Amino acid sequence: MSRVTPVNRPASVKVGDFFERYHESLSMTLVGSEEGFNREILEPTINRPGLALSGFYKYFALHRIQVIGQAERSYLRHLSETNAKGRFAELCRQRIPCIVVSRGQHLTEALLSIAADAGICVFETSMVTMNYINAATVRLDWEFAPTTSRHGCMVDVMGIGILIEGESGTGKSEAVLSLLRRGASLVADDLVRLRNVGDRELMATSPELGRSYMEVRGLGIINVTALFGVGTLRTEKRLDLVVTLKKESSMNEIDRFSMTRQTVDILGLPVPHIELPVAPGRDMTQLIEIAALDQKLRAMGHDAAEEFNKKLLKKMREERNPSA
Repeated sequence: MSRVTPVNRPASVKVGDFFERYHESLSMTLVGSEEGFNREILEPTINRPGLALSGFYKYFALHRIQVIGQAERSYLRHLSETNAKGRFAELCRQRIPCIVVSRGQHLTEALLSIAADAGICVFETSMVTMNYINAATVRLDWEFAPTTSRHGCMVDVMGIGILIEGESGTGKSEAVLSLLRRGASLVADDLVRLRNVGDRELMATSPELGRSYMEVRGLGIINVTALFGVGTLRTEKRLDLVVTLKKESSMNEIDRFSMTRQTVDILGLPVPHIELPVAPGRDMTQLIEIAALDQKLRAMGHDAAEEFNKKLLKKMREERNPSA
């Protein structure tokens, strides 16, 4: 069986880490000092502090990134300088993670000074407010998503993400090499990192250091992209199917005609799971490819076992009542 690491559920993301990872994709630039980089984002969503700037803090989401858009800037401009500074200072006293000003606009020097004194980073983005909110929320969902790791090989076979598991000596690496020669792509070898993205799907990646490398018994470490080309590498892929390779001694334990689709629970999501016995003369590469094609058919609503069962039941009814 696969060794599974404990589930990791991030409780927060530091402002500096978020900026470092996503400043390019979110068109963010830092205004002022990095003093607030150690502040923590505690909720994976965005808040617009319009009500807070008007003085209403009863339901204020202080744990979220605060985005000042056109409406908030217009409101501050229509206040007197003293009132604007007072309202903004009250916002900065709420222990918020950071402030992002959208549409390439700027806060006044007086307001920037208030934020700096409170130890709050101010960023500017050229993105439209709603576009920034949508894009940042997607990235926050990714950061806060629960993660785990499993030992095995993750490959993309004809668009189907397959995690190949099994005990040592079952031929996982050999099967993956054969799949790569037949057009599959490698996602991860040995350690597969899985992330539950929005309770809808599991995304698999590999540790960056070992990306594009495989360990093959007898050969050692090989560079997949150097041997098979860059087209045989994927940095991430949705997990669609888990295939467990079983030794020949376990063949009698495997249900040959199961009518019930087997699944394995990973991060709270049921993932289709099949077991394939390994024996001399069996083409494991072809079997895994067939499993991928079958998974495609199932995704389109075609279940071979269920279709066969319906035909069998219909045949039995016809033989029982030939005049019907």
